[in-house]
Amino acid sequence: MTKLWEKGYDLNKAIELFTVGNDPQLDQQLVYYDCIASKAHAKMLGKIGLLTDVEVKDIERELERIIELDQQGKFIICQEHEDCHTAIEVFLTDSLGNVGKKIHTARSRNDQVLTALRLYYKDRLDEIYRLATEFIDAINSFINKYGIIQFPGYTHMRKAMPSSFELWGNAFIDSMTDNLRLLIAVKDLIDQSPLGTAAGYGVPLDIDREFTAKELGFNRVQKNPIYTQNSRGKFEKSILHVLTQTMLDLNKIASDLILFSMEEFGYIELPDEFCTGSSIMPQKKNPDVLELLRAKYHVVSSYEFQVSGIASDLMSGYNRDVQLTKEPVMNGFSITSSSLEIVVLLFKHLTVNREKCSKAMTDNLFATERVYQLVKEGIPFRDAYQQVAKSIKDGK
Repeated sequence: MTKLWEKGYDLNKAIELFTVGNDPQLDQQLVYYDCIASKAHAKMLGKIGLLTDVEVKDIERELERIIELDQQGKFIICQEHEDCHTAIEVFLTDSLGNVGKKIHTARSRNDQVLTALRLYYKDRLDEIYRLATEFIDAINSFINKYGIIQFPGYTHMRKAMPSSFELWGNAFIDSMTDNLRLLIAVKDLIDQSPLGTAAGYGVPLDIDREFTAKELGFNRVQKNPIYTQNSRGKFEKSILHVLTQTMLDLNKIASDLILFSMEEFGYIELPDEFCTGSSIMPQKKNPDVLELLRAKYHVVSSYEFQVSGIASDLMSGYNRDVQLTKEPVMNGFSITSSSLEIVVLLFKHLTVNREKCSKAMTDNLFATERVYQLVKEGIPFRDAYQQVAKSIKDGK
């Protein structure tokens, strides 16, 4: 098959496999977005007189066919295509002939992939925002049911002061609310249209970038063409940072629930259908789902470092290295989405053992309260502290 960059020689097959990598599989997620961007680009080419109205309509019709085929799982990107952009252009050329060959006018695969990825990122960030909101709602429901129940609060993993499920749950609601703010900020950062910057140095045509940006729902145009390429990796790191922050909350929840559901504590009870068993010990009910949830934070966190490393030390402009930033972000979105869904499901089924929580509320948890009762009586805090400490030591 002829490649878009064909120069009259055959690429070594080992080199082709190495450079293409798993892009054909990853790009299946981008087919819809590349078609949407191509429709906007075709309209712009029509607006500036490089395509006729009929040609624009023909291209739009065939792009809609591709979207339908993709939704049916019938638009397959082959290894020879290298990516979704080539597969789409080949389809257009096969169906429309010379008209299909015109679609690449005034763009490069470099700004194509940036545009498709930005559209994909915006949708996935919206999905994370929705799931994070569902997370908040699920914890609020849990608090409404169990919030007044007290259990020990811990510092240094030792009993410290009284806590409650309202206090504990709201800690995660407040943190996830901060994550929502970060999601909004990151979406605003990437909400810039790179379409029309080509390979990073623009095109020698008077194109209308504002038109395509508006067509695609971007908030603004990313004006400097070199920066469009330099921002690849930078924007992905920002996305992975907010995903990592979100997963950090889920990691801490998982750690708490693993501990609180241990028989030695028993504050929380996991339903049997959420637990797996042991292949050798008949009595075991294991919180594997929580352990995997705890671990997945580290996986997403590693993606942020991976992207940071790949994107650094590169000279300005496009470098093929950044192809490898695509998969970590896609995986990061997938893991974070599924993890949020699992936590929402968990909170809908968790129960609290009131009796075990009450039994755990031992007198030492109220030592600080006793100090402040003495402070209210006019005793200096440090003296009150020493007085209570001595009474505990003496067993009074």
